[in-house]
Amino acid sequence: MPRETDQSAVVAVRALGAPPWPTLDPFLFCVHHKDNYPEGDARMAPSAAALAGRNIGSDFSSKDGWSMYHGDVVPGFPRHPHRGFETITVLRSGLCDHSDSLGATARFGPGDAQWMTAGSGIVHSEMFPLVNPDQPNPLELFQLWINLPARSKMVPPYFTMFWDAQVPTVRETDREGRATTTRVVAGAYGDHVPPPPPPDSWAADPGNHVAVWTVDLEPGAHHTLPPGPADANRVLYVFQGTEPRVGGQHVVTPSAVQIRPGHAVHIVAGEGMVTRILVLQGRPINEPVASQGPFVMNTREELAQAFTDYRRTGFGGWPWSRSDPAHAADAGRFAVHPDGRRESPKS
Repeated sequence: MPRETDQSAVVAVRALGAPPWPTLDPFLFCVHHKDNYPEGDARMAPSAAALAGRNIGSDFSSKDGWSMYHGDVVPGFPRHPHRGFETITVLRSGLCDHSDSLGATARFGPGDAQWMTAGSGIVHSEMFPLVNPDQPNPLELFQLWINLPARSKMVPPYFTMFWDAQVPTVRETDREGRATTTRVVAGAYGDHVPPPPPPDSWAADPGNHVAVWTVDLEPGAHHTLPPGPADANRVLYVFQGTEPRVGGQHVVTPSAVQIRPGHAVHIVAGEGMVTRILVLQGRPINEPVASQGPFVMNTREELAQAFTDYRRTGFGGWPWSRSDPAHAADAGRFAVHPDGRRESPKS
């Protein structure tokens, strides 16, 4: 076990402000949404009184502990385009209703993850329906953007779901019996292997060492993350905890801790509450990045072409009657793929 005072594994510690949080190649974007939504009305929306004083259509205020974002009825993000990268959405609580220009749609919830390759262009919406009329509707999720290399920027869009039961959960205990639980969304953790990423993803090649893990440590727990590859970036986003120690350093939450490639890192949770960490890892793509709004390309010329193509084609159009579609309150978790195939967690 590494010594708690050994700080050789830590490259840098950076205090985190409001998201998006800083990332390292191949990741482009990291947002932690945590909204304590109230009870929902018949439209799965907050009450009119709860909406008073908000900038509806662009509400990032966190007033009363939650935001409407770009939603004006149901909170969330109505239809918007992407090109040139992938989104990974990891749900910890609440629900997300997805719809896209391929005709795919889904509702996913706690423990589920959605992985979408935007590739040559897709339009999608992500809405957060408040399905409980008589109790709060808390939402917590991570949305990550991971880059695509130049050769894959214009691949066909792709949509897949990882249901809760498919995502490996690894429970380890220290000498005192205090548990650390790791959820493995991407990248093998020991012998624990998650579902395969989309076929054109940077993560589809195991040699790129892409990993997305969430790590929850009970108060006082000791845990050692295994060494990362020598050619991959690794960042630990410590987003909850009472001054845990990472590589021997006290960390004030929330903070990003960059880990030296090839090094294991020892973590000691603080007392009083669970320490929660998001781990992002991957071999850098090491290509130029030109980005603006929802598009990520390699050159400014390609970026301009993305805007031109979207204005001209709409990336295939929008097959839904609303820009912010949400499913019925009792719809349950499911996905319908572009070819019409329907799946649900129990299948």
